[in-house]
Amino acid sequence: MLSRSNWTILAVAILVAGVGGWLQHQSRLAKVPEGVHVANVGDLRPDLALPDLDGKEHRLSEYRSRRVLLNFWASWCGPCLDEMPALARAQGKFGEKEAIVVGIAMEDPEHVRPFLAAHPVSYPILIGRLDSPSTSLRLGNAGEVLPYSVLLDEQGRVLATRRGALDAATLEQWLAPPGAH
Repeated sequence: MLSRSNWTILAVAILVAGVGGWLQHQSRLAKVPEGVHVANVGDLRPDLALPDLDGKEHRLSEYRSRRVLLNFWASWCGPCLDEMPALARAQGKFGEKEAIVVGIAMEDPEHVRPFLAAHPVSYPILIGRLDSPSTSLRLGNAGEVLPYSVLLDEQGRVLATRRGALDAATLEQWLAPPGAH
């Protein structure tokens, strides 16, 4: 049985943890410019137009009718680089079954080109918008942490999001044809 002073300490610790969590949540929300909608799970993704490395614009709606894994990354992000081979393998395995991985580089194209020349991938790469509101923010990454992934269904609805690197089991689950699990 806890003494009265231990109960008090426990109650204060829980209160402090709760306030800390609330403040962390509020600080993430504070980065979202007023009037900007951030896509959440269940929302239809915004139909953003993003350039490829040659400057040709691609709309996210071009991938409608396919399950799409949007993976936000940068060449300076260690965990991003660690997950790229797994993304390429997943694209090779599921790409013929109507799922597609689309990498969205969150940095200047002049840094992306030489990186991809040294580390080629088998999936399309687009260049995200860095100025506010960034592309990753518009797709739910309020903390703007990399890597960040968004899974879209065939109609463009956000099925899931993930901050941090995706493991092989999650990739398998996200990209396998529906009903294949």
